Amino acid sequence: MRCTQPGCSGTIADGYCDVCGMAAQPGSAAAAAPAPAASDGSACTQPGCTGKILDGYCDVCGSPAAAAPSVAHEAQPLSGGVSVATASASKMQSAAIGSRLASSTGSTSTHRTRTGSQRVRAARLGAGLTVVPPAPPVDASKAINPDPRVPEDKRTCSKCGNAIGRSIDGKPGRTEGFCPQCGQEFSFTPKLQPGDVVGNQYEVAGAIAHGGLGWIYLAKDRNVSDRWVVLKGLLNSGDPDALAAAIAEQRFLAQVEHPLIVEIYNFVTHEGAGYIVMEYVGGKSLKQILKARMAANNGAYDPLPVDQALAFILEVLPAFQYLHDLGLVYCDFKPDNLIQVGDAVKVIDLGGVRRIDDQESAIYGTVGYQAPEVAHVGPSVASDIYTIGRTLVVLCMEFRGYQGTYLHTLPPPESTPLFAQHDSLYQLIAKCCAPDPADRFASADELRGQLLGVLREVVAARTAGTALTSAASVLFESPSASASVLHWDDLPALRPDTTDPQHAWLSTIGSDDPARRLEDLAAAADSTAEVLLARAHAALELGDPKRAHAFADELLAQDPWDWRALWMDGLAAMQEEDWASAQSAFNAVYQQVPGELAPKLALAIACEKGGLPDVAEGLYGTCAATDATYVAPAAFGMARVRAQRSDTQGAVAALDMVPSTSRGYPESRQLRAEVLLAGGSADLAVLDQAMRSIESVSMDATARQLYTVRILSEALEAVATGTPGGTIGSYPATEDGIRDGLEKAFRTLAREAPLREDRVSLVNQANAVRSWTLT
Repeated sequence: MRCTQPGCSGTIADGYCDVCGMAAQPGSAAAAAPAPAASDGSACTQPGCTGKILDGYCDVCGSPAAAAPSVAHEAQPLSGGVSVATASASKMQSAAIGSRLASSTGSTSTHRTRTGSQRVRAARLGAGLTVVPPAPPVDASKAINPDPRVPEDKRTCSKCGNAIGRSIDGKPGRTEGFCPQCGQEFSFTPKLQPGDVVGNQYEVAGAIAHGGLGWIYLAKDRNVSDRWVVLKGLLNSGDPDALAAAIAEQRFLAQVEHPLIVEIYNFVTHEGAGYIVMEYVGGKSLKQILKARMAANNGAYDPLPVDQALAFILEVLPAFQYLHDLGLVYCDFKPDNLIQVGDAVKVIDLGGVRRIDDQESAIYGTVGYQAPEVAHVGPSVASDIYTIGRTLVVLCMEFRGYQGTYLHTLPPPESTPLFAQHDSLYQLIAKCCAPDPADRFASADELRGQLLGVLREVVAARTAGTALTSAASVLFESPSASASVLHWDDLPALRPDTTDPQHAWLSTIGSDDPARRLEDLAAAADSTAEVLLARAHAALELGDPKRAHAFADELLAQDPWDWRALWMDGLAAMQEEDWASAQSAFNAVYQQVPGELAPKLALAIACEKGGLPDVAEGLYGTCAATDATYVAPAAFGMARVRAQRSDTQGAVAALDMVPSTSRGYPESRQLRAEVLLAGGSADLAVLDQAMRSIESVSMDATARQLYTVRILSEALEAVATGTPGGTIGSYPATEDGIRDGLEKAFRTLAREAPLREDRVSLVNQANAVRSWTLT
């Protein structure tokens, strides 16, 4: 069916538009019946907005008529109240991948050629995981600057970058003139005054802001119901680069039509100067929101909560994917250029947009946000990803030195509280801002998939151990095993890449015999990535990890950035019980896909086995708190780590996290009893807990009676030396009550014993323990 977003020509595929990326409207043909669009004159549905719908859009906030605020879901606390420990995987050694691997192996691969996933598309602000306070619409008339001047400390030459128009000997700096360094003419004076009519259509109300390419004015469109529009002019009409940028902007923006990007209405000239006419977005930029938070915090920097910052970036990524699909790059993303209106956002200021293959136009960017390679090779999809990563850091923390000391680097995670607390966030940002462009995310869609996973982790950590509902990954299957110990083949499996050229052929290979399957795989027409992964997995099933390593190495030789090869390396290392190598491989996978839980679970097992219990516990905690399908295997792991250091209470709390609906619940109750009994305490209350754990689940009759004998035997000693009272499970905590329970358990075991001598022995034990009676 056709997309219902105003102006979009796409179609709905898998619930999302294949052009604009927006989710199908609730009740659309992808789900049910499309919600009727508001008619002209009806009230806008955005929170706090007083506008009306005209031509399908609100005349105040500019939101589409069909837009509606999303509903956030409150998560429920996890049983046991266990807090989420943060893993410090950034301190661990990781296997070589990407540019590091290519340079060390002498590979002929010099750049990344694969594209990002097309399987993930956009959602609304917060993605239903967190709540972002809506921004009230800004009255257009109040946005006008009564005294439009460029501060002297912001005046720089557009050609050479030197300071110009500054005060000298107490005299104010000139607003017009020539740069003393390069002779470039400059002018910081607004060219339009209130009342001017531009293009015989747009009546200027005043200047509202000053941007990198010039003044921005507010005007009324006389031809369309006096709606508010924005006129964006040149900073200096005599600057050839600025003029060329304006012309390029006009050409590019004619084809840009996306609900998350400011709409361009027209391009007009006035007295020899050119102006872009665009929609008025009546909201607040993220920079303005940060400034307001800072003012409310007595001048101290007050960053956005991490979950809100991630929600903003998550929402805007489909706009970047849309531009990139058109062969355009944004170039100058920063907090100034993202506006929040109600529960929606819009990207503004497209002055720096250019074609990816444009080698001639001037490049516009902002120091501290622009990627280091742009000056030499020009902007690209990778450089846009870089600006997104830098923007995310600025939103989340006070990034001191981002335009100086850390111009092209990030602060060390061990000395940065934000990164130390949210290791996955650090790995995400580190990949966005990798020095080598080929090491960054390949697309905005790929970044979005991982950022969504990180957002889920952050929300879980913020809510102190809340297990969210499960969320399917496009890269890994959900955990299938709920046993207390996971082996290499119990970990989540890789999802097949349906775009692989050999995917259809591989679906015909169905032998259950791994040896036969490996023979069939040898006949593949091409050793694609999926074929090599299938061969490696078959080798592991045959117990041949060395051969699996060889297939993984072959895949890395083809594509040094394919982290799936390192996943296979890690599985092979687990099979070899080479825990250091497993840690290195899984840590590298974690850094490549920081929003996925499967690498964290695998790394936790490798760390537990390899002598890093604290890191293991943190990773297990993250998995258990973030996704319901990971609770059981992660809780078992946490219990093992805690029991190993004699933390009985902590181990029991971990096992209590396993839900009763899990297949691992019966085993968790048995392990709970084992942990309590191993604590060495003969306390009747502890023994009561152990017995209740056994009695709460169905289990083998013989195993149940063996636990009963074990628990009641200890209880009998405790009653003999202490004060009786209470119960031990369903048995009275008295000597007679416990003896009766023991006798019954021994006789039940005797009936089930296969050998006569065992039955005789058990009956004798029953007689020995029974209470004395007159009969």
